[in-house]
Amino acid sequence: QVQLVESGGGLVQPGGSLRLSCAAPGLPFADYGIAWFRQAPGKDREAVSCINLDDGSTYSVDSVEGRFTVSRDTAKQTVFLQMRNLKPEDTAVYYCAAAYRGFDVPNMCTLYSLLEFSYWGQGTQVTVSS
Repeated sequence: QVQLVESGGGLVQPGGSLRLSCAAPGLPFADYGIAWFRQAPGKDREAVSCINLDDGSTYSVDSVEGRFTVSRDTAKQTVFLQMRNLKPEDTAVYYCAAAYRGFDVPNMCTLYSLLEFSYWGQGTQVTVSS
């Protein structure tokens, strides 16, 4: 049974940085893509950054492009979300989720329904506030 485990959330001031981790032991990287989602209070869950775990190609949505970077460490079976220049509107619970054959990263980030993600982590809170 695959389990995704996020870590790295916390409280940070505007303009600060955080790096989230998503440990995915047992997930066959050649067959999956990972999306980082976030959900703010009262809002829908939205994908912000995605990565094809096989070839490492990435995509980030416009609201975080240039500030968030998604990467993977295949040896450690871990995916990272490096977040820079954080803004109060980035405050949310962040989740990682795995989609089988999630190879087209723009589509995975913008068109996939939540049901297409087989595995989800428990979420980690990110709060951006002074």
